[in-house]
Amino acid sequence: MTLFVPYDGSDLARTALVRATEFSTVLDERVVAAAVIPEGNREYARERDWIGPTDPFDLDAAVEALHTQVVSLAPQADFEHATVDRFAPPGTVAGTLRDLAYDVDAAIVFIGSENAGDIVSTLGSVGAAVAAEDTYDVHIVRNRAPSKIETVASASPHRRERSDFYFPGPAGGE
Repeated sequence: MTLFVPYDGSDLARTALVRATEFSTVLDERVVAAAVIPEGNREYARERDWIGPTDPFDLDAAVEALHTQVVSLAPQADFEHATVDRFAPPGTVAGTLRDLAYDVDAAIVFIGSENAGDIVSTLGSVGAAVAAEDTYDVHIVRNRAPSKIETVASASPHRRERSDFYFPGPAGGE
């Protein structure tokens, strides 16, 4: 069984990742956090703090920022990312997330979204489209308050580092 978390670094995505980690502790199952990055969309990356406010778009920097966040919250989680076209509509992002969930054989998807619970509306979130898939169960995280992210992250029994994470190194080295 794989616990899958669409991850963009938002508060609710962070909470969803913590929830998945809590479940993995009980179920002894793998957690995969996955990000979909619109290639070259500087504004999108800046709005989500994947790059600095004056930085040009840099895919490696965006991946590293997201990956670092995931590792800080759930060191044992695996991290995946995919890219889509610069101005990909939410349906493309949701479809890519569904494909990633399918590829890792997700049994439960933890979606952090304020409106994913309103399945009739996809405005502002890809959560409802990802939740519509029937090959996995869905845990919708709509409230940031129940988990204290820092407390749970520091108390996690999965705090040891992993060596197989992807961190882009300096050009031509390490």
